[in-house]
Amino acid sequence: MKAIVCTEYGSPEVMQVKEVEKPAPKENEVLIRTYATTVSSGDIRIRKADPFPVRFFYGFIRPKNNTILGSELAGEIEAVGRNVKQFKAGDSVFASTGTRLGANAEYICLPEAGAVAIKPLNMTYEQAATVPFGITSLIFLRDKGNIQPGQNVLIYGASGALGTAAVQLAKYFGTEVTGVCSTANLDLVKSLGADEVIDYTKEDFTKSGKTYDIVFDTVGKSPFSGCLRSLKPSGIYLRAVHMELSSILQGLWASLTSSKKVMGGVAVGGKEDLIFLKELIEAGKMKSIIDRHYRLEQPAEAHRYVEQGHKKGSVVITVEHNNKT
Repeated sequence: MKAIVCTEYGSPEVMQVKEVEKPAPKENEVLIRTYATTVSSGDIRIRKADPFPVRFFYGFIRPKNNTILGSELAGEIEAVGRNVKQFKAGDSVFASTGTRLGANAEYICLPEAGAVAIKPLNMTYEQAATVPFGITSLIFLRDKGNIQPGQNVLIYGASGALGTAAVQLAKYFGTEVTGVCSTANLDLVKSLGADEVIDYTKEDFTKSGKTYDIVFDTVGKSPFSGCLRSLKPSGIYLRAVHMELSSILQGLWASLTSSKKVMGGVAVGGKEDLIFLKELIEAGKMKSIIDRHYRLEQPAEAHRYVEQGHKKGSVVITVEHNNKT
C-alpha cells in the first residue's frame, strides 16, 4: 500500500510517498481502507521535532516507531478480526489514531475498542476525517476547563482546526463565546456562532479590561501573562500546545498564589468522545471546516501550507482509491 512516510526530521520535503506493507487485522482489530485523512499542526510539530521533547516520544535522532504521520481519518472497513463484534466489512467509519499516528496511508488497522465509530450520516468522508482532531477541544473545554452554561469563554486561534471545533462546542455548552482570529477569518468565526470576534491584528484583547471564565489558546501564540490577567478570579487558562519552561513556571506560580488555574498537556480521547461529536454533527450542532484538499501524492505541499499557520479549519488529504463521497 501507499503511505506518506517521514524517516527523518526536517522540512516538508522529508515527507515521501512510499510503498509499505499492508497491515492485517489482529483478532480484536478492524482494517480500514482510508478515503480521507488530514495534515494537522501536530503533524508539523512531529515532522520538525519542535518542540524538542517530540524526540523522546518518536525517536531521538529520527522517527522510528511512527514513520507514518496523521492522527485522523475516514474510510470503509475492509476486514475485521475474528473477535470483533461492533463492526463489519463495509461499514463507513471515522477514527482517531491518537499518539500512535499512522493515518496518512491507504490502510490502517485499529483496535475495535479504540476511537473508531460509524461515520456521521450527514458528512462526506472528507468532512468526517476532520472531526476527530476536535476531540482535543472537547476534552480541554469539558474535562480540563469544566465548562458551564452562562460562562464567558475566549477562544484564541478560533479559525483553525481546534479553534473552529472549540467555538462550536463552547456554544453548544451554553456559553458566551469570544473568538480571536485575523481579519480574513472574522466572518467564518461569526458564522460558527461566536457572540463576539476580535481581530488580533487590530486589537489586543488582554488590554480591553474584559475578563473570562475560560481562555482557551488553541495555537500556542497568546500572550501568557496577558491571558492570566484576562481571567476572572477563578478562571482557567487552557493551552492546547507545548508550553515553554517559563510558561509552566508562570502557571504554577499563578495556581499557588491565586485561585486561577493553568492547564496544558496532551488530550487523548476515546470512542465515547468520537460518538459524542458524531451525535452533535447529526443533530446539526457542529460542522467541519475544510480549507484545502491535497492528494496523497502531495505531502510536501500539504505540510508546507499547514506550516504557514494561516489555514481555516482543516487541510484534507484524499486517497487515490477514494471513489466515494
